Amino acid sequence: MALFSIFVALTKKQGIMVSLTQFLFLGPIGAWEVFLLLTVILIFFGAKKIPELARGLGKGIREFKDASSEVTKSIEDGMKDKKEDNKS
Repeated sequence: MALFSIFVALTKKQGIMVSLTQFLFLGPIGAWEVFLLLTVILIFFGAKKIPELARGLGKGIREFKDASSEVTKSIEDGMKDKKEDNKS
C-alpha cells in the first residue's frame, strides 16, 4: 500500500492521476471476469466455506474501521487540546 501511495504522490506531482486498475495493469473488469472469478472461488473454497470467509472478512474490515476512527478521534482531540492551550 505504501508503494501505491508513493506512486500516486509522484503522479499527482507530475499532474497525472492514474487509477489503481491502470497501475496494476488490470484494466476495466467486465462481467465475464467477475463471473469467472466467482466461479473459481466457489470451486476452490466450496459452498460451505464461503460464508465463513465472508464473516471473517467482515470482522476484519470492522476492526480496521474501528481502529482508524479511534486514531482519527485521538488526533482531533489532540488538535483541540493544542488549540485550547494556545488560547490560554
